[in-house]
Amino acid sequence: MKSEVNKAKISIDNILAAAENLKGVAIRTPLMPNPILSERFGANILLKREDLQVVRSYKIRGAYNKIQSLAPEQLTNGVACASAGNHAQGVAFACAKKQIQGTIFMPAPTPSQKVNQVKMFGKEFVKVVLTGDTYDDAFHEATKFCEENEVMFIPPFDDPKIIEGQATVGKEIIEDSSDPIDYLILPIGGGGLAAGLSSYFKTLSPSTKIIGVEPEGAPAMKASLEKGEVVVLSKIDKFVDGAAVKKVGDLTFEICQELLDDVITVPEGLVCGEILRLYNEQAIVVEPAGALAITALEKLKDQIKGKNVVCIVSGSNNDITRTMEIKERSMLYEGLKHYFIVNFPQRAGALREFLIDVLGPDDDISHFEYSKKNARDRGPALIGIELKRRDDLEPLMERMQRKKFKFEYVNDQPHLFHFLI
Repeated sequence: MKSEVNKAKISIDNILAAAENLKGVAIRTPLMPNPILSERFGANILLKREDLQVVRSYKIRGAYNKIQSLAPEQLTNGVACASAGNHAQGVAFACAKKQIQGTIFMPAPTPSQKVNQVKMFGKEFVKVVLTGDTYDDAFHEATKFCEENEVMFIPPFDDPKIIEGQATVGKEIIEDSSDPIDYLILPIGGGGLAAGLSSYFKTLSPSTKIIGVEPEGAPAMKASLEKGEVVVLSKIDKFVDGAAVKKVGDLTFEICQELLDDVITVPEGLVCGEILRLYNEQAIVVEPAGALAITALEKLKDQIKGKNVVCIVSGSNNDITRTMEIKERSMLYEGLKHYFIVNFPQRAGALREFLIDVLGPDDDISHFEYSKKNARDRGPALIGIELKRRDDLEPLMERMQRKKFKFEYVNDQPHLFHFLI
């Protein structure tokens, strides 16, 4: 595999050169004051809208800068990458722009919407190969392909040129901000964006506190920083797919270890609630990773009061088919959605009694699944109930007990919950 392993320092000069490379390729996204968030948190909140980028994420910056840095002879056989999302789109766009051949390896289960986006941006210059069940499978096939065909591999984050491209986000923020920035809050996946922005900010705005945000179910950078070395997580929640990695980059870790002020995590359910809030209140569409920085404001609210705060909205490649899952996760986190396996008494009118005497006036059945497996008139049913208030759960369960409905609460049984829901 032809690749570059260069541990060179991420210099300001190289970041400025990357900005020149990206002229006419990546758009200069707006740094927008957000009155709703500012009022909610008592701070001056500005959003860096990378969700408005040409490929709807910042990933075009690093991908194009990396490819642009390669000599013509290195591009003779084209380039390749492994990705299930935004990096693939960035590489595809760069290939079409430079009219070079690209091969994009994606896991076979990748949603067709993402595959079609890659094909759309890459046009006739890109071939998509669906292989394996996971990103690791796709990565293995991509690196094998590169070794066998002398093709340049374009890594998603752990490369100086990728990092320098992502750092141009920070250059634009400092140039477009009229006031000193007290806090910069950004999402972390593999660490390319965090490494790039911290390299730029700690040189030109050293007083800015830089906070990285990871999903609670995939805290690869936080775990690595706590141990003092890069660790590989054995298991992750892949829901925040743009930031859920088992292992951060070696180079990105070194930079983040030195330059980040803190890394925090936020629950996936809280991220879902923020996605819905942004859409319903402000018509801003974000992917889960794109909502991480804004979600973190709730956790940082005491620190940021009265401060100038910039949040990176990193992307908006959200599949509309995930909307129901996002709503479900949000309600579960807020304690407003509950599942029960209910054994209905063997008496006439038991279901009607459940609806009239057990459900509260504001409770709503959102899921009802019953399968008769024996000669009895009524068997167990899986019931999903939506509440208006978190505190309505205990009275609901008390009414079931009082009316002698035998039930099993599913939410607090992960093995059963994930099997059934």
